[in-house]
Order: sequence, then structure tokens, then C-alpha cells
Amino acid sequence: MGMVKEKDREKLTTAFNKMENGVKIVMFTQETECPRCEMTRNVLEEISSLSDKLSLEVYDFVTDTDFVKKYGVDKIPATALVGDKDYGIRFYGFPAGYEFTALIEDIVDVGKRNPGLSAEAMTELAKVDRPVHIQVIISST
Repeated sequence: MGMVKEKDREKLTTAFNKMENGVKIVMFTQETECPRCEMTRNVLEEISSLSDKLSLEVYDFVTDTDFVKKYGVDKIPATALVGDKDYGIRFYGFPAGYEFTALIEDIVDVGKRNPGLSAEAMTELAKVDRPVHIQVIISST
């Protein structure tokens, strides 16, 4: 039995089928997986199996150093969402609860190549002329 309930699998399949483009889900773990690494890999395998528009690549944090550097990953489990380009979207830890919803919404946004922002917001963001690092830290408590 999978980690995603059947009724949720149906909703996810419908949402993913509305995507116009593919999304590559890139996950970083290690050979001797931590409990959260294994759980994350399992749920990402399950999610990626719901649509042919989704693909999953799994890399070893210790041995796949070129990919670790390419995606700028510094801890595991890590998940990157990639469309036509790498948008810098990263999830660290196991995507449970609200984080699962955020992961799904981000997958759909990348698949649509539309962040859902107003034209005004996009114009303002286009003015950013240097790298910006934003982190959202969430605690289950």
C-alpha cells in the first residue's frame, strides 16, 4: 500500500494531467538512507508514477557530487523541481502535511510554467538584478 490515499491519488492525477509541460523531480539521498530519506523517496516515487509528465531522478548525496553542486543541495533529504530550467525550488525534509500540499502546488506551477503571480508582481520581480536566497522554515509543532 502506498503512502498517498486512493482518493488523493485521483485528485493528484487530475491535477497533473492539466499540466502543459513536464516536471523533473530530482531527489537527493544517500546509500544508507535516513528514515526521512527513505520516506521521501517512497512518496516521490508514488507521486511521479501518477503522470507521464513527471519524471524522478534520485542521486546519492555523497557520491553524485557533480549533481549536488549543480543543484546547490547542502542537506538531505532534498527535492528539486525542474521545468525548462531550474527555478531554484527546493524542499528539504519529508514533505508531510502542509509541506505535501506546497510540493504538489509547486509541481503543478512548474508544469504550467506559470507561478500564478500578477503582471505587476512579475514586473517588479524582473527588476531584481542579483541572486536572492529565500528560505521558509516550517516546524511540525
